[in-house]
Amino acid sequence: MFCFVEENVSSLLDGLIDNVNFNEPISFLQRLTESMEYSDLLNRAADCSTVEESLAYLAAIAVSGYATTSTRTSKPFNPLLGETFEYDRTDDLGWRSIAEQVSHHPPISALHAESDKWIYHHDFSMTSKFRGKYLQVFPIGNTHFIVKKTGHHYTWNKVCTTVHNIIVGKLWVDQSGEVNLKEHTTGASAVVKFHPYSYFSREPPRRVTGNVFSGEGDPKFSISGTWDSHMDYAKVTAVRGNTDDIETGKFSRLWSKHAPLADAEKIYHFTEMACTLNEPEEGVAPTDSRNRPDQRLMEQQNFPDANTMKVRLEEAQRARRKIREARIAQEGDSARYVPKWFSKELDEVTGEECWKYKNEYWSCKTTQSWDRCPIIYLQDEEEDTT
Repeated sequence: MFCFVEENVSSLLDGLIDNVNFNEPISFLQRLTESMEYSDLLNRAADCSTVEESLAYLAAIAVSGYATTSTRTSKPFNPLLGETFEYDRTDDLGWRSIAEQVSHHPPISALHAESDKWIYHHDFSMTSKFRGKYLQVFPIGNTHFIVKKTGHHYTWNKVCTTVHNIIVGKLWVDQSGEVNLKEHTTGASAVVKFHPYSYFSREPPRRVTGNVFSGEGDPKFSISGTWDSHMDYAKVTAVRGNTDDIETGKFSRLWSKHAPLADAEKIYHFTEMACTLNEPEEGVAPTDSRNRPDQRLMEQQNFPDANTMKVRLEEAQRARRKIREARIAQEGDSARYVPKWFSKELDEVTGEECWKYKNEYWSCKTTQSWDRCPIIYLQDEEEDTT
């Protein structure tokens, strides 16, 4: 997801671009939630009769997260430490999600989404390499998908994103590398390759290919498409010698990108889902991205005040960090910031550390118990120092 890339390269970009004119009026937490735009693929994956077919649908949602990056290169607002974003689509789509900025240095955002069929959660950090004309970003971490009925637990990684013309020229984005998907109870897996752009290649740009394998390593499905448009799959009917030489049946469509909205270029190339993300909503946590004043001012086209407020919020965050570091020096680790809705734990299936949801946000919303939330938006001119 380019949103994760942009949030993390901001430390480089903000030195060059330090005003909201280069932003889009949503937070990275809201962009992170956009990974759920094609949640129907998760429902289909949960309903499949075999883990191999489920992996084909999960490969499609792994690819779909990159679909908007071919046209959408504006920078989302960097979340403040403790910022949250909830998105409740229970009534129409059957799921809801909560995201939180759990760390600022390094920047880490965690998301948990759940329906009556599945649980979906992920968090990411990154490393990057700046090479003058372009920047390469390597996400760290996995996405988890658990089917409640069967207990099947799937994970997959993200690929390298390259942002070209980072200093001069029109930004454009490419994806490269492999997504490795695995179901941990059966050993079934999938490998999806993102082919890097090549001026000399006759293949279509943004090409994606891959295969789904059984737990014994036998190819079951072949996958192909482009990461900005669609994905198809076909059942493997014969294997000649090795898994690179296969025959398949007829290909069927797994996923197609939604058609762009009318005049999309005038609204930051937002999708229909993106247009709903910042709609004001009563009852959300005071730390919710919808309540962020600089972002709201930009949405209202008040760029001067948005820039002023952005600077104030960032300065207040730096002041809070300075106070916290002084307390840590005196009191030790007990003074460190503790995320409110997620905790770092070892995953019992993968054995890896990840940020897991504490299962407390929605009950607190029901009672409007927000005492634990830090003040991060300068409400009543107060600046929280905890």
